[in-house]
Amino acid sequence: MTEAIVRERADVIAGLAVHWQALDQKLAEYLGTEARSKVERAFRLGATAHHGQTRKSGEPYITHPLAVAGILADMRLDADGLCAAILHDTLEDTPVSHAELAEQFGADVAELVDGVTKLDKVKFRSRQEANAESFRKMMLAMARDLRVILIKLADRLHNMRTLDAMSDESRRRIALETLEIYAPIAQRLGMNAIKAELQRYGFAAYHPLRHRVLEDRLRQLYGNRREGVEKIQHTIAAKLDHEGIPARLVSRVKSPYSIYTKMKTEHKTLAQVLDVYGVRVVVRETMQCYMALGAVHSLFKPVDGRFRDFIAMPKANGYQSLHTVLFGPGGTPIEVQIRTEDMDLLAERGIAAHWAYKSDGSAGNNAQSRAREWVAGLVDAQARADSSIEFVEHVKVDLFPDEVYLFTPKGDILALPRNATALDFAYAVHTHVGDHAVAARVDKKLVPLRTRLSSGQSVEVITAASAQPQIGWLEFVVSSKARTAIRHALKQIQHEESIEIGHRLLDRALEGLGTSIEQIPAPLLDAFLQEHRLRRLEDLLAEIALGNRMPQQVAHALARDAATLDLGTASRGQDKILISGAERGVVSFGNCCHPLPGDDIVGYLSAGKGIVVHQAECPNIPEFRKNPDRFVGIAWDREISGDFKVALKVVVDNKPGVLATVAAAIAECQSNIDTVEYQERDLRTAAMLFVIEVKHRKHLAEVLRRLRRLAVVHAVSRYVG
Repeated sequence: MTEAIVRERADVIAGLAVHWQALDQKLAEYLGTEARSKVERAFRLGATAHHGQTRKSGEPYITHPLAVAGILADMRLDADGLCAAILHDTLEDTPVSHAELAEQFGADVAELVDGVTKLDKVKFRSRQEANAESFRKMMLAMARDLRVILIKLADRLHNMRTLDAMSDESRRRIALETLEIYAPIAQRLGMNAIKAELQRYGFAAYHPLRHRVLEDRLRQLYGNRREGVEKIQHTIAAKLDHEGIPARLVSRVKSPYSIYTKMKTEHKTLAQVLDVYGVRVVVRETMQCYMALGAVHSLFKPVDGRFRDFIAMPKANGYQSLHTVLFGPGGTPIEVQIRTEDMDLLAERGIAAHWAYKSDGSAGNNAQSRAREWVAGLVDAQARADSSIEFVEHVKVDLFPDEVYLFTPKGDILALPRNATALDFAYAVHTHVGDHAVAARVDKKLVPLRTRLSSGQSVEVITAASAQPQIGWLEFVVSSKARTAIRHALKQIQHEESIEIGHRLLDRALEGLGTSIEQIPAPLLDAFLQEHRLRRLEDLLAEIALGNRMPQQVAHALARDAATLDLGTASRGQDKILISGAERGVVSFGNCCHPLPGDDIVGYLSAGKGIVVHQAECPNIPEFRKNPDRFVGIAWDREISGDFKVALKVVVDNKPGVLATVAAAIAECQSNIDTVEYQERDLRTAAMLFVIEVKHRKHLAEVLRRLRRLAVVHAVSRYVG
């Protein structure tokens, strides 16, 4: 290194000395000399690496990492975490390498920095995909070390504090991401102080006018009630002192964002949600929480149904407290929270309280252990998700703050998102239980899987070995674990069905050439798979079933390579493939003609869809004949299962109430209506097109007979369009 470079680096460090000194004063409160020296070395490397870079505000860039480290120092984060905070942008924005960080500061620091680093150097199709992949990577790094998310939250918090320097578009985008992802993560990890600040800045940036209106209204309201608020607080303090309960009282006023979300979710006006006054009572021991509760209830009458015991049943993020709402003087609602000092610290700092970061250790507070359980679930979810965007959507579901608490038959407590169903509960118990669930007993009463659950209920899941996930389950489950597991299982079922159908299609095509899959030498089959970039035979069969490869073309290629092609003795493979209606993963039914069991049918291989079944008389068949190699010989199996759609044209009197009459008649025949629309109308009659679900032609005949008996129906017939 030349003398000039050394001198330049020294000048850079000297110019930033005031920023370092402010951080070092915080570190001196809890770190030893050696640890502080390591953090200072990180500062020197970061200052040099970021030299010449500035923020949008014009400040030297290194002031941002130092501010992030300052936020973390307030949490008493360890030296490695602080080094990573100072260096968190070096891999992304400077020539500093991962190896260099590991060499100078150790593998822990290098991995932490890598976990926080975004993937901006990788090309993605959209900003949404890039952000989603960055988020996925960060969450997986968080599974290895919880300090990753602490650094990211501190990074986001300082960015929000300095958001004014950004453009309007960037400000709104970052604010929305903060409200949807980072503030809920902070809440999920029990870090309510960070959550509140992120929400305050996010709301102000995303809805500046609404924020200003609410803030002014709250300031005015609190100013008018200040005297009454102080009187209530003094009354509670005097009562606790009289009962011999040492306590610290803190007054609380709801934030503009919490008021705004309550107005939206509960569809209330501003005047209806302005019960903004609250008081927090902080005592020394858990038993004193319940004693304090009795004391305040003797002062003011409690509001019925507003008491919550989060001490006996902590929230999923480890939060513990007693919540009650009282009728104050003049009927003013008073929200009271009662907790111990340790619970209060945990409520504010969450996983950052009594810090223990090792992901595989047993040490740490309740929030840390629960956070690790949550992160372990995220790792499982991302392994099953099809894309990073889908993974982020799953995480958002689990970040909803409202939860229900449920009991297993053994008395264990499970926390699930609001509106969770019995099926969500089944998947929360175990993926295998969910996959084979058929019903549930809620408080010993038999209920269907789609039943919504309420806190305090006891739930027992009933399973059957033959049961398997259904596509309709995705319409009512709310937890990300259930949604991910169902999609994964359906994909697996579809893949297995694809392999079976593909095998039958290829066998049939090879039989037509006088050979079979068993007669194709293994080396030739492997060479064919390698040439077409397929990992195994099952992948080829699935491609055939989905219509992405033609079975005849594959058969010709394999038979030609094997030199077994013998058209003179070929049987032409006239056996038809039998379908039962259960192969919905790779077999679908044409919406143009809606074939039913018993109809003469043909199959057509459509790319990406597999075999599409049509009536032999479907008006689209002439068009399909332009690609004869895509036709598949199929027939109905003896055993048929499932419901099949069919279109009916119903001519009725054109008068009020007719639609309800026809719909009721269809429902009486145990048939569901999929869609209905008017085709033609005049003064006397109207023609309606119904698409309904039936099990077979006999079921359809029952529906037709029932409709023809209606006085308002002039004619009804099956419709093929």
